[in-house]
Formats: sequence, structure tokens, C-alpha cells
Amino acid sequence: MRDNPISATIDFECDGVQHGYLRLPYSRNDSAWGAIQIPVTQVKNGDGPCALLTGGNHGDEYEGPLALVELAQTLQAKDVTGRVIILPFMNHPAFMAGTRVSPLDGVNMNRSFPGRPDGTPTQKIADYFQRVLLPMADVVLDFHSGGKTLDFLPFAACHTLEDADQQARCRAARDAFNAPFSVEMREIDALGMYDDAAETMGKTFVTTELGGGGTATPETAQIARKGVRNLLIHAGILQGQPVTAPSRMLSQDDDRCFHVTNHGGLVDFNVTLGDTVAEGDLIARLWDSQHTGLPPREIRAQMGGIVIARHHPGLAQPGDCLAVLATELT
Repeated sequence: MRDNPISATIDFECDGVQHGYLRLPYSRNDSAWGAIQIPVTQVKNGDGPCALLTGGNHGDEYEGPLALVELAQTLQAKDVTGRVIILPFMNHPAFMAGTRVSPLDGVNMNRSFPGRPDGTPTQKIADYFQRVLLPMADVVLDFHSGGKTLDFLPFAACHTLEDADQQARCRAARDAFNAPFSVEMREIDALGMYDDAAETMGKTFVTTELGGGGTATPETAQIARKGVRNLLIHAGILQGQPVTAPSRMLSQDDDRCFHVTNHGGLVDFNVTLGDTVAEGDLIARLWDSQHTGLPPREIRAQMGGIVIARHHPGLAQPGDCLAVLATELT
């Protein structure tokens, strides 16, 4: 396989605090010998576990980048045992454009793994993570929120895995993050995800969904800041006591939790985030946006549960996921 063209301007083997870039050559109309520069910080102090922390996998999600730029600016080597690699803007071109996918190639970073060293810019970045960064890591945290099109209850999540020991490690790390909700998450489209790349390597992996609407709030940003430090303490990289509060445990047991519309229209929600619904309850009505005088189409709950995610824009298209449910574990 060809070598990846990305080079790091920091030395991953050196102790101390280093700020630099992952530099990807990118020849374009306005810069023949230009490059994409993805900011990276490493804080290292001797031997110990390695945490790989990422935000901006999707470019319109902001809690992770906010938590990680602050951590990169404040974390000191003397406080660390092992290594912390921080990339607040994993898909930097998408982040700078404020878009879910990269404006350079139209590719979704979180559906691009294992990537290609000779592919599009997004595929090259994914390949570098797959072959260089993920193998270094023991614990991987990838921040997400709903972006411009979804809104979530703030939760940390892990996935159901075949390896029971790995599953237990991921659950413990998720719980240590200590978001207001903790979810055993089901993916609607898992092919090519960063999550799967990390989990297939046996890594302890945690992800989040911390709000949405293409913005961050003081509450959701603070959840991210608290959670990343709690996770580093849990991993033995930082010392101190975690800051914790009650977290409600939720599970997604089958695909009925996803409520997808076959029709477009003006969305009229009957429920909000955190509401409990029974099977058959009205979740939303869709009003025709091309004609008046027509009755709305109804979206009803396919199962009982708690509303953990909802479509954010007021207008839906056919195929949009309008709502996601989960069941509470007692």
C-alpha cells in the first residue's frame, strides 16, 4: 500500500507540549503547492496510556471543538501520565465551511474509513487516522452533536460489541464521561464509521451527541469540557477526582427507534426532546408545503420510549429521520 502523503509537524515520540499540524499537500487553483493544515496538539509525559481526542469529524458540530481547543491551550505535561493527542477539527475543511461534509470532495469523514492514501482529501485524512493515529491510542473519544439538521438530548454513547471485555471497557469509559444521558447506541448507517475503525482495533471508544442545531450552548459546552477531563482521569492519564452527577441509562434495541418519513413537508412536532411516548402516540404531523386544504400526514411512535433526537429544520424531505427513541434501563 502507498504511503500516506500527510506529515506531522510535531514529533509524537517527544515529551512535553507540542502544537502543530497534520499537513496534507493539496494542489489547487489558488495555491499550486498548497496544503491542508489540520491543527494538532500532543501533551506527553513518559510512558503510559494514550488518549486520542477528536472534534469536528463533522464540520457543523461545535461542543467537541470548544472543549478541545481549551484543553489544548491549558493542559500541561506535568499533569499527564502518558500521552494525549488532541485534534479539535478532525475534518478541518468541513469545519471551516461549517458543513457536515468536506467542501473539497463532498465526502463524509465519518463514512470514509479505512480511507485511501491515494484518494480524495477526506479519504487521505481517514487513512492517516487509520494507519498512524489510531494504532497509538488506548482510549479514543470522538465528539459529535446534531449539526444543523438534528438536535439531541446530551448523551455519551458506546456500542454493543462482540468482545465482552472490550464492551465492558467502553461502557465504563462512557459512564466515566458522565453526560446527563448514557446510551447503548444503535447506528442507522454504520458502514465506514470512525467508531467501527477504532472498535475493530480493540480500542476503548466513546462518542457523544451533545445537542445540535448547528450551535453550542453554555450547558452543552460544559458537558463536553467536564466529560473529557473525567475520561482522562478514568484512563489514568490525569490525576484528581471526576466531577459527576446522575446519568440516565438508555438503550436502543432495534431499528424501530428510528422514525423516517416517506414524505416531505412542514414539520409540526407533538413531542419534544426528553418526552416519553407509548407505541402509537403521535410524534409529528407533516403539512403539505405545495398545496393548501390537505390534511397532514401523521408520524406515530413505532415503539415506546424517550425522544432522544429530533429533526431540527422546520421543513422535512422524503427520507429524513424525524425522531429517534430509546428505552430507559432501570
